[in-house]
Amino acid sequence: MKGYWHLVALAGGAAIIKAYFHNQWIILAFLLWLFYLYYYERLGKWPIIVSLTVFIFFSLYIPSIDKQVYHDNHFPTEQSLYTGKIVSPVLTTKDKLEFTLEERKSGNSILILYFPNNDNETYRNDPHFSSLQHGATCMLEGIAELPAESRNPGQFDYRHFLLTKGISHQLVLDSLENISCNGSSFLNRFYLLRQYLLRHIETQLSAFTSSWLTAIVFGEDSSIDSETEKVFQRWSLTHIIAISGSNIGLIVGIFYFMLIRLQLLTKEKTQWLVIFLLPVYALLAGGEPSVWRASVMVVAFILFNKYRFKFSYTDVLSIVFLLLILFDKYIVYHVGFQLSFIVTFAIFLSSKWVAESKSPFWQVLQISFVSQMVIIPIQLAYFSIFQPLSIILNLLIIPYFTLFAIPLMYILLPLSFFPSVLVRPLDSIFAEIHSLVISFTAFVDRNFYFPFLSGGLPLIAAIIYFGLFFVFMGDLQRRRLKQAFRTGVLLCLLVMLIAAKPYYSSTGTVTMFDIGQGDAFLIELPYRKGVVMIDAGARFSFENMEASENVYEQILKPYFYSRGIRKLDALIISHEDLDHMGSATFILQNMEVEEIIVSDYFDEILLSDLINGNSNTNIRKVHRDDSEAIGGNVFHVLAPGEERFSANENSLVLLSELGGANWLFTGDIGKDEEKELLGAYPNLSLDVLKVAHHGSNTSTDPIFLERTSPRFALISVGENNRYGHPAVDVLDALKEKGVVILRTDQSGAVQYIFNGQGGTFFTYIP
Repeated sequence: MKGYWHLVALAGGAAIIKAYFHNQWIILAFLLWLFYLYYYERLGKWPIIVSLTVFIFFSLYIPSIDKQVYHDNHFPTEQSLYTGKIVSPVLTTKDKLEFTLEERKSGNSILILYFPNNDNETYRNDPHFSSLQHGATCMLEGIAELPAESRNPGQFDYRHFLLTKGISHQLVLDSLENISCNGSSFLNRFYLLRQYLLRHIETQLSAFTSSWLTAIVFGEDSSIDSETEKVFQRWSLTHIIAISGSNIGLIVGIFYFMLIRLQLLTKEKTQWLVIFLLPVYALLAGGEPSVWRASVMVVAFILFNKYRFKFSYTDVLSIVFLLLILFDKYIVYHVGFQLSFIVTFAIFLSSKWVAESKSPFWQVLQISFVSQMVIIPIQLAYFSIFQPLSIILNLLIIPYFTLFAIPLMYILLPLSFFPSVLVRPLDSIFAEIHSLVISFTAFVDRNFYFPFLSGGLPLIAAIIYFGLFFVFMGDLQRRRLKQAFRTGVLLCLLVMLIAAKPYYSSTGTVTMFDIGQGDAFLIELPYRKGVVMIDAGARFSFENMEASENVYEQILKPYFYSRGIRKLDALIISHEDLDHMGSATFILQNMEVEEIIVSDYFDEILLSDLINGNSNTNIRKVHRDDSEAIGGNVFHVLAPGEERFSANENSLVLLSELGGANWLFTGDIGKDEEKELLGAYPNLSLDVLKVAHHGSNTSTDPIFLERTSPRFALISVGENNRYGHPAVDVLDALKEKGVVILRTDQSGAVQYIFNGQGGTFFTYIP
């Protein structure tokens, strides 16, 4: 089997794709591939048999997440007593404690959470806390519940995320007195050591330096400034912070230099020490897949060489790939696992091409290019964004981290146990230099951030992409530059064709987002002729009445990214309430908005604060009987007709035809405004009514429904909201008229997919 383990790994990869995408055609494609290799004598009998065996085994072994069935009767819905074992490290911060419990009776994994009542960490002094250790057997009381799920397209699905870790339920402890544990595992010693080292570093180094040391050495990045983390994410620099092969290589290099070069130990003993310590470091570093991949590979190479097994780099990488999956079947859903192996494999494929370059500068550029190109399908699938200029920025930042930041962090760790006089100078030097580097990346982000946005590539497109990339790298290594250029052009055209889909699609979309108690509608016209947002509400605190960025960051921005939307042709704000305009500020800060449309009576001070010097956005004030044409679609302004001295009553009311249906967007108008509309437009006829004021009984008069005869009613309303919306009499009136009611509190986001002939409504939650 020597030299053929990559085929076995590809068989495992095919099984992963089958489980991940629930696509049975992968079975046929894989069998045809094996038959082709065997028929044309490309492979012998044993590689075929082993590959087929691995494919069948992994197809049965790897869980298919969408087939995980939630049964509420697995656990009682009331306060109950549970017994189980802690099977994860106990993670603690100043405001949260969490760990995973394997429940004894059902065998299910439950995420246990505890949120202290204040910001200090006094809960650590609770005697119940000290008993929470990996491997402990616990008895606890609480209610096991299903985790929150995504309610909007593009939104992060926490329930699905926990399923990819094998966790089906969560339980929030009211008090640590509700849990009692005893015992621990052998591994718990390493987790306690990790916690000790993290706390030691925090006390011995400055906050800035300690945040980077814990991230680089221990994989704990929670202390890094959130804005810096966002910049690193946007520019594909997070792999630098994550512990990877370069870190492991540095550790091994330090050991060999200190112990062998200084003649402290023999080569034999040093190798055994590395074999023992690398798995320990992987545990101390948080056990991320990239750490295990690099550590196990080094250990495997040492053992194979010691016992004279001649395996190629590809064979070792493939064997480690299979072993890690056997150890943890859910690891295949970890994005770090996927990126680590695909980047490592791509760098190996390009090693000959890179080695031909004599300049270290060009070698770094080539590795950065290969790494960035190979992850594009995965990056678009998870984040819907790719920054082409990140290749250049990586070229500048990687040498700094490799030659300065990462080595210095590993030097500072042991020095932190010595008197502070030895540590402070290095701490200060690092802080000064690193601050300049962070400032530079922030400068680049502010001035050169031109991302490529697109939803994930379809499975067949991703397969074609990787196939073309494989051919492209082969041509480069064989110096067939013309063929490589043609293949590279095909690669670019494939991605651009997928990204340009909205521009040649005759389909349009209207999305009513589920943002809780608030309104947010997005209209995407066919052929991407226009993108219009009508209201952009936000959650807010009743204490200070300030809008939170959560709705924008968690709901709106992910959807924009997934649809490749970088610009709004118009942002129409019905009125001043935060549940209708609270996210507008964040939209204007993060994307281009060509025009803001408000009524003549919109508050001037609020409008000025909203724009805040943004000269690129045009302000248009409209009044009754105005018409606004956007991308060939006309929005007619029906109200307000006069100043009513109330934000709700001054709401913009818009009429537009979308997909052959008449839509009325009503903001928060009341019954008096509805009657006034009927007087001004006696022949008003509707197909779709955006029910005013979230279904409050102050709106939706039966007479208004009788005269306008809508077929569909859209109610944007928060789940279990404090106002009791929608009102029972409003629902009764709509049902009496035979109107189909679509509510965000029950169905999540509601989408209308249309073309020139008509359209259909779809709900995100069936």
